[in-house]
Amino acid sequence: MRDALEARSGLSPEQIDTLCAFGQALIEKNKVMNLTAITEPQAVAELHFLDCIALLQAEDFSGKRVIDIGCGAGFPGVPLKIAEPSIELTLLDSLAKRMTWLREILPQLGVEAEVVTARAEEFVRTCREQYDIATSRAVARLNILAELCLPYVKVGGAVLAMELLGVIGDVREDGLAALIEELWFDGPKAVPSGRDLGSAWDAMEKAGVAE
Repeated sequence: MRDALEARSGLSPEQIDTLCAFGQALIEKNKVMNLTAITEPQAVAELHFLDCIALLQAEDFSGKRVIDIGCGAGFPGVPLKIAEPSIELTLLDSLAKRMTWLREILPQLGVEAEVVTARAEEFVRTCREQYDIATSRAVARLNILAELCLPYVKVGGAVLAMELLGVIGDVREDGLAALIEELWFDGPKAVPSGRDLGSAWDAMEKAGVAE
């Protein structure tokens, strides 16, 4: 795990220590709770941590208020917070056991975050248009994510939805542009999830999906 992060993350030794501690805690807890299908340390580093912090290439997170919708075991929110500590992070998911674990483990790692157990369509009633960035990773199709995520974000903010490259067709098939126009929002950004962010991001730009 450490070797991959040291070679490719660009993070400080302290940040890598924190990510490794989070990864080990994730793997250990996964023995008694279904947190992730990825349990090999090298794969955790590559497919969880490096994948998540690649979002920092897509948007300036510095000092931003960020909500991770449907965060599950903390992805992408926790790696983003570790990599960019100035983020004011809210983690949101409806699965109570996972959120209880995050409330327990994050203070032990020195990671500050608001951990909320609620459904996205319900929690938004308390914080509509309060966030600079909303993130979500492999939660739902983009048309559904738009309905869930856009109400949280300020005008001029960003929605970063991490999906596979099939999302290009998803955008066009589901008429997402019409929904965005209806919600008076500048538009979400779709970020592909996977090892080769660079080539995937280029492909999406050529397709006219990414900004």
